[in-house]
Amino acid sequence: MKEPIQLMTNPPESANVPAQLVKELRERTGAGFSDCKTALVEAKGSLEAAIDVLRKKGQAAAQKIAVRQATEGLIGHYIHAGGKIGVILEVNCETDFVARTEDFQRLCHDVAMHIAALDPRFIRREEVTSEILDGEREIYRAQARATGKPDPVIEKIVNGKMEKFYEENCLYEQHFIKDESVTVGELVNQMIAKLKENITIRRFVRFKVGEGATPAEPPAAAAVPAS
Repeated sequence: MKEPIQLMTNPPESANVPAQLVKELRERTGAGFSDCKTALVEAKGSLEAAIDVLRKKGQAAAQKIAVRQATEGLIGHYIHAGGKIGVILEVNCETDFVARTEDFQRLCHDVAMHIAALDPRFIRREEVTSEILDGEREIYRAQARATGKPDPVIEKIVNGKMEKFYEENCLYEQHFIKDESVTVGELVNQMIAKLKENITIRRFVRFKVGEGATPAEPPAAAAVPAS
């Protein structure tokens, strides 16, 4: 005699994830529906923990894709209200198809707006020259010595201030102006994971009216003819 088939009385965990929570996670991260649902199951329904799950997966995906060549893309721009600050930047991807997507174009616009607001000096920490780093370390070291703290403590203070220097001056390290829970680098990684192409910010220039201008040379005095 065959044993009776037992019906499943408890639905799978994924069925218990509220659709509204999935929607909120999608809005905050830009990840796909199934990825958000899976992350929420893994995080046991915690929105913040699910964001961390997606971040880690996005970073892992980005690392695998980052070796691929990105030669397509867009020149993005942003002009701040009032026309006093403007940014032009180049963001690269692998195909013209992705460059024309709404997600990629929004990324270009948002990063340009971020640059206009926070004025980074570099794109990545690797671009900071050794001369600049040595100069910053000496300043921080002198400030720490003035407090009378022992050398091991001074070095910890200097290292902490250097991390803060990167966060304030390197675009990829800065917290994204529209969502400070992520850095610009993490934002790019999220888009890499979503669009399945390598994406990189190649270069940018930021203009501010009157910044860096040199005073005009006074006109040369007219020669006075000899009498």
